[in-house]
Amino acid sequence: MDLNSILIAVGVLGVLAIIFAIILGFASNVFHVPVDERVEAVRNELPGANCGACGFPGCDGLANAIIYDGAPLSACPVGGADLTERLSALLGANASAADKKVAYVKCQGTTELAKDKFEYIGIPDCRADQALQGGHKSCAYGCLGCGTCVEQCQFDALHIIDGIAKVDKEKCTACEMCIAVCPRNLIELISYEQEVAVLCNSLDKGKDVRPSCDVGCIACKICERNCPVDAITVTNNLAYIDEDICINCGMCIVKCPQNSIKDFEGAFDIKKDLVHN
Repeated sequence: MDLNSILIAVGVLGVLAIIFAIILGFASNVFHVPVDERVEAVRNELPGANCGACGFPGCDGLANAIIYDGAPLSACPVGGADLTERLSALLGANASAADKKVAYVKCQGTTELAKDKFEYIGIPDCRADQALQGGHKSCAYGCLGCGTCVEQCQFDALHIIDGIAKVDKEKCTACEMCIAVCPRNLIELISYEQEVAVLCNSLDKGKDVRPSCDVGCIACKICERNCPVDAITVTNNLAYIDEDICINCGMCIVKCPQNSIKDFEGAFDIKKDLVHN
């Protein structure tokens, strides 16, 4: 190939490059989507966990929802009250911090307190255990303790202690990942400020509960009768506490003959349990 041919080829490529640059520049102007600086500012404040606990597709989705769809500034459970205050100051809005929620496991049937039907020797997954004759525990509602929820938790807020899952409320972000994977549906969200909780999930009658677990709710209704504010109801053989009514007086804890109701803080002092185990 002679020099002229090379120069012609280079010239053609140069002209094409200029043409394409002009086309791309024109297209960029025509199809340009302006970036809202408010969305970027909100996104920069969000923690970047992308856990989905807010109900939106990641932190980007939440930032857009806050600016364009009126999503609450307190929607991110990971950021908590501090984030809510920062966003309020950033956007010049008045927003009260949302009631912080944390997960809790509605079971205290440890290896000493709950009976087993058989010894489970399989993969450490509660779903696999549950699929094998309904799980190894005699109680069909109790924690199987295989640690599926622990594996799902991205914040090191769950640990298996004495055969059951326990939550570190200081680390829990209420992302609900543990709730989604529990095959027995015994993990729920509770207010961080709530001090009293029913630590049982059994819907069996009392006569069937006792042979399976020493601390299971027997639906005797003693707690219901002794609650001074009528915050407790026994429905379908299980006691329930209405957080909106409960004054955390602890009367139900004192009266429960099965110790099925516990001080939430004390029952889940996971740091103490980890030391002792």
